[in-house]
Amino acid sequence: KATVSVLNCVFTGKASLVKAMVHYHLRGETKTAERRTAVTPADAKRLLEAGHRVTVEAWGDRCFPDAAYLALGCELMPAQAWESGRVPLDAVVVGLKELPEVTTPLPHKHIMFAHCFKDQDGWQGIMGRFLNGKGQLFDLEFLHDRHGRRKCAFGKSAGFCGMGAGFLAWATQRTSAALMTKAAFPEDLHYPSREQFIAACRSAIESAKDMPRVLIIGAKGRCGTGAADMARAAGIPASHLHLWDMAETAKGGPFTEILEVDIFVNCIYLHPTSTTPPFLTEAMVDRPGRRCSVVVDVSCDPNNPKNPVPVYNECTTFEQPVLRVRPPTAAQKPLDVVAIDHLPSLVPSESSAEFSAALVPMLLDFEADREGVWRRALAFYHATSARLARTHKL
Repeated sequence: KATVSVLNCVFTGKASLVKAMVHYHLRGETKTAERRTAVTPADAKRLLEAGHRVTVEAWGDRCFPDAAYLALGCELMPAQAWESGRVPLDAVVVGLKELPEVTTPLPHKHIMFAHCFKDQDGWQGIMGRFLNGKGQLFDLEFLHDRHGRRKCAFGKSAGFCGMGAGFLAWATQRTSAALMTKAAFPEDLHYPSREQFIAACRSAIESAKDMPRVLIIGAKGRCGTGAADMARAAGIPASHLHLWDMAETAKGGPFTEILEVDIFVNCIYLHPTSTTPPFLTEAMVDRPGRRCSVVVDVSCDPNNPKNPVPVYNECTTFEQPVLRVRPPTAAQKPLDVVAIDHLPSLVPSESSAEFSAALVPMLLDFEADREGVWRRALAFYHATSARLARTHKL
C-alpha cells in the first residue's frame, strides 16, 4: 500500500483530512544507447504539487539533466539505488526498458516495459524474480482503457524513427551496397530534434538519386501514423507511399505486395491472443525479382512465436542497426532488417515528453484508479504469474 501522510490539522469535530501519498522512484536505464525517461522534470513537478514524493536516480545519459529534477524539488539518489536497498519497499519504481538479466528477487512494485506477457524469450526469469520477491509488475504495454486500447505508448515516435532508420539503411545500400552501421547516426546515437532527423533522411534519399517505394502495414495506428509522417516529411510522394491497415490486410497474409516495394515497415501491435498469419515468409524472400531490400520491424517481436515477420530471429541495436538476412547476388538484391526495440531514443527529449504527458495523469490516479487502468494491468501480471506457477510447479 502507498505511504499515507496525515496532514497536521486542528481537531474540529470533523473527520481529519487524510491524503494518500505515493513515493515514485524514477530509476535510470541500463540499456545501451537508451536516453529516454518515463517522467520529465515538468511532469515530476506535477506529481510533487499533488503531494507525492519523487526520488530520481542520478543518470548521466538521461535526456534531461539530473539538475532539472533537483531544481523542481525532487530528491536525487545514487545510480541503481533501488537495487542496493536504499529505496523503501513501499516505493513504486518507475522505468522504461527491461532490467539487467540477474536472478535477484524483486520486492518493489515496478512500472516498466518488461516484455514478458507474450511468451517472449526469458519471460519466466523476470516473472520468477517478481514471485520470489513478492513484488508486482505494472507493464506499460498493458495500461489499457476499458476498451482494451493502450493509454500511453511511444508508438508514434517509434514509427517515425523506424521509417527514418529504414531510409538510411536503403540509401546506404544504394550508394555503397554496404550494410548500414552506426556511422549513419550521429556520433552520440541520437538527434537533437525531429527536424534534424528529417533533414538527415532527406539528404540520404537525395544521395541515392532515386525515390523508394514504401509499404506501411498498421498505417492508421500510432506507430503507422508516425511512420507515414516521417515518409511525407522526407519527401516521399503519395504515389510511392502505400498505407495499409485492417481493410487491406483482412484477406490474411502472406502478402506478395511486400516484395514489390523497396522498404516494408511493420507497425502493427501484436496482441497476446493474435492469430495473424505471417505477412512475409522465408520462401517469399527467395523469390526471383524481389524488389524489397529493407524490412523495418517497428513492432520488433522476433522471439514471439506469433511474429508476423518471421524472416529474422534477433533484435538489432544502435551499435549494429541492421541484420542482413540475404546477401546480394548477381540476380537478387540484399535484404536487410532493422529491428531496434527502442527506436524513440533517436529523438529522446521529444518522445519522452509525449510519453510522460500520457503517463503522469495515470500516476496521479494510481491509488484511486478511477478508470481501472492499474487494476487491469495487475490482472495481466497475476494471470502470467499463475501460468508460471502452474507450468513450473512453484
